[in-house]
Amino acid sequence: MDTEIFVPFIFFGFLAAIILVPTIVKERTKRSAHDLISRAMERGQALDPALVSQLTQNMLEEGNRARKTLGNGVILLALAIGFVAAGYVASGFDEDAMHGFGIPAVIVGTVGLAFLLLAIVDYTTKRRQA
Repeated sequence: MDTEIFVPFIFFGFLAAIILVPTIVKERTKRSAHDLISRAMERGQALDPALVSQLTQNMLEEGNRARKTLGNGVILLALAIGFVAAGYVASGFDEDAMHGFGIPAVIVGTVGLAFLLLAIVDYTTKRRQA
């Protein structure tokens, strides 16, 4: 495989792994905890109040999704700016260097803008519900 094709695959594979693996692991942990509780309830076992409060605390922390989304958007926009700055440092505004750093900057920046828009939507829907 040619390096011009291989390097972007490595970059986007790494980016996907960083984003997807923690999310998948977190969801599997939640699912297994809820399956365990549902099996205990089916058997008629008493639930520990500390366990129930811990699970509800995790649900309350997830309720602050808009703030996390805003933070993710800001971080991704900063990363996009970092890609543009790295392209400039590499060789000024040379077309080849900016092309190499500009494509990831546009993709990451677009995802960051999407996160910012999602945070705005979350904040406005939270205000309407309150």
